Amino acid sequence: MTTKAHFVYKLVPPRPTFFADQTEQERDVMTDHVKYWSQLLSAGTAVAFGPVLDPAGVFGLAVVEADADELARIAAGDPVVLAGMGTVETYPMPGAIVRPAA
Repeated sequence: MTTKAHFVYKLVPPRPTFFADQTEQERDVMTDHVKYWSQLLSAGTAVAFGPVLDPAGVFGLAVVEADADELARIAAGDPVVLAGMGTVETYPMPGAIVRPAA
């Protein structure tokens, strides 16, 4: 049995202005991206996700509870990654303190 851990999943968009100047096609992919992550949230895999309004450029961030293989599958299946519209950085959160499930 593989142990699940917490990870930060950072989605870096293709350009710093992406949040403000998405094309219609990019908005469609982002809609699919939000649906994808909403399913991960409902399944209990995603703890939280959403945009981070960094003045240097908005990026996406999620906290994920998964094992390393599952994390790789999540990234590989992300509609934004599949469309080539961004890159993913993941970082382990050893010893993450999370609130108990409601």
